[in-house]
Amino acid sequence: MELGYGVKSADGVFGNETLTAIKAFQRDRGMEVDGVIGEETYRALMGRTIPASRAGSVTLARRTISLAMQYEGVPYVFGGTTPNGFDCSGFTRYVFARAGVSLPRTADAQYNMGTPVSINRLQPGDLVFFTTYEAGASHVGIYLGDGEFISATSSRGIAVASLYSGYWGDRYIGARRVD
Repeated sequence: MELGYGVKSADGVFGNETLTAIKAFQRDRGMEVDGVIGEETYRALMGRTIPASRAGSVTLARRTISLAMQYEGVPYVFGGTTPNGFDCSGFTRYVFARAGVSLPRTADAQYNMGTPVSINRLQPGDLVFFTTYEAGASHVGIYLGDGEFISATSSRGIAVASLYSGYWGDRYIGARRVD
């Protein structure tokens, strides 16, 4: 809001309002309009470079979330791996690949990657896992912050949901951080 781009309030979630504001900021400054707060955008916003100690993981998380939000509303397709239709692991794999990280194809294989993260240490960009139609990790999403995640659901396509809701909260089995 301070720079005049219309984000109502800073709530810690990189949602559609923030994405729109970042893209407008980039367009106004002649930057690549990708909605990602990378080095150039961060420097233009903050007047300094991203701190070296966190640059890699923070940049990856922001890029991943920015990319994921672009597909909200894309329909669910079992076995889907493209913006024409995704299943849960096809979605996470596609988004992370566009952010430069290779993930395996299935939720259970993705559950075996990265570093385990406890629920009280979740950070935006972490993969969150659920047991749904079979035992073990059978559903995966991307944690957005403030108890929300985005995933490919059979009922709503790519959608944001609460990690703690009755359905998802009852099925949550863990999280992984992929760097």
